Amino acid sequence: MAPKTKEKPKPSPSPSPATPIEDLFANLNRHIQRSEYEEATKVADQVLAVAPGDEDALRCKIVALIKADDIDRALSAIQAAEKRPFDFSFFKAYCLYRQNKLDEALKLLNSQEKTSSALQLEAQILYRLGRMDACVNVYEKLQRSKIESLEINVAASLISSGRASEVQKMLDLLKIKATSSFELAYNVAYSLIEEKRYNDAEQLLLSARRIGQETLMEDNWADDEIEIELAPIAVQLAYVQQLLGQSLEAMDGYKDIIKKNLADDSSLAVAINNLISLRGPKDVSDSLRKLDGLIEKDNGAKNFQLARGLDLKLSSKQKEAIYSNQVLLLLFANKIAQARELVAVLPGMFPGCVMPVLLESAVLVKENKAGKAEEILLQFANRNPEASKVVFLARAQVAAAAGHLQVAADSSPGYLTFNICQPLLPH
Repeated sequence: MAPKTKEKPKPSPSPSPATPIEDLFANLNRHIQRSEYEEATKVADQVLAVAPGDEDALRCKIVALIKADDIDRALSAIQAAEKRPFDFSFFKAYCLYRQNKLDEALKLLNSQEKTSSALQLEAQILYRLGRMDACVNVYEKLQRSKIESLEINVAASLISSGRASEVQKMLDLLKIKATSSFELAYNVAYSLIEEKRYNDAEQLLLSARRIGQETLMEDNWADDEIEIELAPIAVQLAYVQQLLGQSLEAMDGYKDIIKKNLADDSSLAVAINNLISLRGPKDVSDSLRKLDGLIEKDNGAKNFQLARGLDLKLSSKQKEAIYSNQVLLLLFANKIAQARELVAVLPGMFPGCVMPVLLESAVLVKENKAGKAEEILLQFANRNPEASKVVFLARAQVAAAAGHLQVAADSSPGYLTFNICQPLLPH
């Protein structure tokens, strides 16, 4: 047989030609325009592989990561680029803000040029820090910039700084109607609630819901998306109905929001809490189960936090109400040990606030330690004279119930009746 001829080795395939950088940037722009941020990040990395240190590619990558809510990676990209002559300080400040490192973010912003974007971020940071007067001052500076929808944030800041009565004056100054958008109508209704104009607030919230539905339907939003976007209005409306004594309507509103489970986490938490406030001591087991879904405890540690990032989304007053209602429900359920454990951490979570000491005294009374309850209430009143009236009234109530009539007489001429649970005002 003739020997087999050896096959000639096949030439190795030539590498595919590299995509021109202009095409990569075109792809990058297309992904960003389509909100395809993960793909945009990958293409930005391809550009950087060809042109390491390209400022536009780095900027696009950082923005895409932020838009994709990948804040940790965005901050890592910024830090990796700090040796280069690029200024990504604004993006870094925003990432720190998103990580709730508010003081660090504000310090970084203060060294930057006061652009409208920087001022808006500064206002948001001040808002989160609770520095409402400073926040309003920044928004007043921004008014000169004629930024679209600025009035929505200005109204929110005025309300949070205790200046709800100035909201209408601001609208008159800017020549804007409260019903110009559903977001603004929502915030103006909030100001009316602060002024105890509940009927007016109810009507404005009904208008806000109608405007929101019409606006979002015109923008081709899906029904579920509309429900989620307008959930804060639905919760706010139920809250106003609760204040107006329309308990059945309010309860139906809260139940509907909880059942659909389409609300954002903050609105859902408020709906759960306020439904419990309407129920009071009824259906304690179900109420506890619902609140247990909002509160987490670190394994093996006496640390509590709210679930689903609610610690960053709810105000201090709202968080205090949720924890307080949990303690009250535990007392109704005779789960004294659990109530005591939660009460022990509340003063550290809400320093200087009255409710933790009132709850601690309630736990002590439940344990038949009325004398100790009277003692801690007296100590708190002496340390916090501005809160002494309500604390002395509570002390009188505890003393009278325990038969300590002289203590009751010394503390107060009357009794204080506390609500079983506190309703929340949504943001």
